[in-house]
Amino acid sequence: MSKPMTGARMVVQALKDQGVEVVFGYPGGAVLPIYDEIFQQNEIRHILVRHEQAAIHAAEGYARSTGKVGVALVTSGPGATNAVTGLTDALMDSIPLVVLTGQVPTFMIGTDAFQEADTVGITRPCTKHNWLVKETDRLPQVLHEAFHVASSGRPGPVLVDIPKDVQFASGQYSPKQKMKTHYAPQVKGDIGTITALADAIAKAKKPVIYSGGGVINSGPAASQLLRELVAETNFPITSTLMGLGAYPASGDNWLGMLGMHGLYEANLAMHGCDLLINVGARFDDRITGRIQDFSPHSKKAHIDIDPSSINKVIHVDMAIIGDVAHVLEDLLRVWKAQGRKTNAEAIAKWWKQIDEWRAVDCLAFEQKGATIRPQHAMARLEALTKDHDRYICTEVGQHQMWAAQYLGFEDPNRWMTSGGLGTMGYGHPASIGVQLAHPEALVINVAGEASWLMNMQEMGTAVQYNLPVKQFILNNERLGMVRQWQELLHGERYSQSWSEALPDFVKLAEAFGAKGIQCQDPKDLDDAIMEMIRHDGPVLFDCLVEKHENCFPMIPSGEPHNKMLLANAETQGQITGTGAVLV
Repeated sequence: MSKPMTGARMVVQALKDQGVEVVFGYPGGAVLPIYDEIFQQNEIRHILVRHEQAAIHAAEGYARSTGKVGVALVTSGPGATNAVTGLTDALMDSIPLVVLTGQVPTFMIGTDAFQEADTVGITRPCTKHNWLVKETDRLPQVLHEAFHVASSGRPGPVLVDIPKDVQFASGQYSPKQKMKTHYAPQVKGDIGTITALADAIAKAKKPVIYSGGGVINSGPAASQLLRELVAETNFPITSTLMGLGAYPASGDNWLGMLGMHGLYEANLAMHGCDLLINVGARFDDRITGRIQDFSPHSKKAHIDIDPSSINKVIHVDMAIIGDVAHVLEDLLRVWKAQGRKTNAEAIAKWWKQIDEWRAVDCLAFEQKGATIRPQHAMARLEALTKDHDRYICTEVGQHQMWAAQYLGFEDPNRWMTSGGLGTMGYGHPASIGVQLAHPEALVINVAGEASWLMNMQEMGTAVQYNLPVKQFILNNERLGMVRQWQELLHGERYSQSWSEALPDFVKLAEAFGAKGIQCQDPKDLDDAIMEMIRHDGPVLFDCLVEKHENCFPMIPSGEPHNKMLLANAETQGQITGTGAVLV
């Protein structure tokens, strides 16, 4: 039944009807009516961040770790423009968000009013869809549709821009069950193409399953079905950065992450396979490397709910448009119903080759000397936290890649990172969103000191809400990935890749009212990590690491998967039978 209410109350009621429990935001003049309605209720919790970009990243962390839609509320003008980086980040990584922005009154739009910006125009390229609502009676329909669009099909961020006079005015509110929408993405794949893929699976001699974030976005059932497919076929499986956890890191068939800083065995398997099954990934450039040399000998299948991703980068032989869970369910049904069998003899031979690549042990390192190596820091963090109810976020840079390489994920939704946009400053607010969603869990943000400083102010948010998030900084006093590229590609000309004025992170933590820990001796590392874990409030851990450590393996820009730089000095200059250069 429709009810009369103000636009501001409609916003809060729509959030309640959609099951929203937490909103991340920052108030301003153009959203004060909504904030007044939030004040007068107790069902929805509002988290006051210190910057609008952080509101979006916190909502991303909440969404990614729960599978729910994240919600953020910001004011007009600079509030909305500060949200643009987060919106673009969520669009690239397919994170479902509803972002509500205030706008100047409708009669002032276009007059360059105070804190006016063309929010819809500015955010059109960085949202899945956006709306400017000029009539209060339209607001309920738009709000409910916003949640549907954000969470359906390929998930993504949407934005609703609400002028202040629309918030004050009264209209008729209708609940979500009375709303209709024309947005209905295709979820069931073409059964003929699915059957053709089953035929290809039966004939394959050197197959690889390449999984991505789309598996996680599809929900828990998709990850379980992916694991069942691997068990049925005994195929090796690798993953993008965003897909970690869909298949367990402890699984026998796991090759590790692939791509620019992926594992040796994963990249060589990708290069040498004869059947490549892409499940919910988008063939981004960090994975493909040089397009013309990407997996050159394989027949390729691509399962994706987004039709625009099909043949966008890599031409495929079998395109299946549909939701990952639905397609995998049908694929397994077809496979079992027809009594299909893989070529067991050929698959065993393929595994023998993969095991030879695994024996290279591309992540091996030796901790020696008085300085902590970042790989050692990640290995000890993994050993001491893996048995906890753990969620990991990261910033962007070398530390992000080391975390992906050395931390193991057994389940989906446990790994929050900025993959597509590569947003420095993402991890700290994202970890706050994760901790709010999982208050009893151990939430750790693996950071570099440069990335962490970009949203350092959110330590105040963590302290205000007593969120026990752990900020684990690998402090090399450098823009690590920039410095690495300058060393390898720019003649060791280190242009602006370090800071000469870093803060004392322990004192900084204490200034916010949090706990600070510093560790620089490898012998003290385990005890310091345990101190961090046991502390019941927010912690800023300053781990001083080797300043010029490079992150390997690494595929140099523009090279194919079988041209990798490795860290093992004993193999310098050698060429393997596959043509991989080992440095």
